[in-house]
Amino acid sequence: MPEMPEVQGLVDFLRERVVGLRVTTATVLQFAALKTFDPPIRALEGAEISGVTRAGKFIAIGCRGLGDDALHLVFHLAKAGWLRWHDSAPATPVRPGKSPLAARVVLSDGSGFDLTEAGTKKSLAISVVRSLGDVPGIARLGPDPLDPAFTRDVFAALLSGRRTQIKGVLRDQSIVAGIGNAYSDEILHAARMSPYALAANLDDGEVDRLYGATQQTLREAVATATGRPPADLKDAKRRGMQVHARRGQPCPVCGTEVQSVFFADNSLEYCPTCQTGGKKLADRRLSRLLK
Repeated sequence: MPEMPEVQGLVDFLRERVVGLRVTTATVLQFAALKTFDPPIRALEGAEISGVTRAGKFIAIGCRGLGDDALHLVFHLAKAGWLRWHDSAPATPVRPGKSPLAARVVLSDGSGFDLTEAGTKKSLAISVVRSLGDVPGIARLGPDPLDPAFTRDVFAALLSGRRTQIKGVLRDQSIVAGIGNAYSDEILHAARMSPYALAANLDDGEVDRLYGATQQTLREAVATATGRPPADLKDAKRRGMQVHARRGQPCPVCGTEVQSVFFADNSLEYCPTCQTGGKKLADRRLSRLLK
């Protein structure tokens, strides 16, 4: 799943290429992906692109429509979605089918991009709105952890009183926007903290450590993503991981074998030595935990 750093990389890539161009055609092929009907997606055609921004894991392409009406093409790539850029958009007509192609946008200089989604579980979401607040997922977002206003004290206030495992807190988009499964693993490893630690029980030193790890991990990942084309972002993300998706490999800090805990549709990875005092967390598929 693309998370904040990769999404920011896509935003930076698009911003350099599409601002000032007009949308020639905008076509949705997977109709379940389109979450809005007013304005229709064809309202984008002829509109000039004025900017590209990120809200959490959402990408928003701002447009000036006919009559200077503001429109936004907003998409969330979900678990298996991605953006495929074309310097020269394919001339063949696009038709609904079994391919991963979900939508295509062609621009006035002949370039364009596709939104694709692999697999059978379709979660990619596309909206055309007049205001970003009209997208429910954006309206519910918590603060962005890389916003200058996101201070250590703001972070501490978000954690205070939450008797929830810190892994879940970091992934909750209504608490902190943009962090998903992969980077929550990386942040907790950098903070030397168990994913099962309760947010409300963290002392000041642990909050300091977690805040610093959040800032450093995300900033480094954004720097890695900056300037890369979409085709390179996924591999760059994988290469930068310390524990996530590295089960069975040595922890790069201490050499201990990285362990996993499996859930219904995903897993978390951690280092027992760095994070849990040498204890292994039991596989949730067996419905038990080590005490």
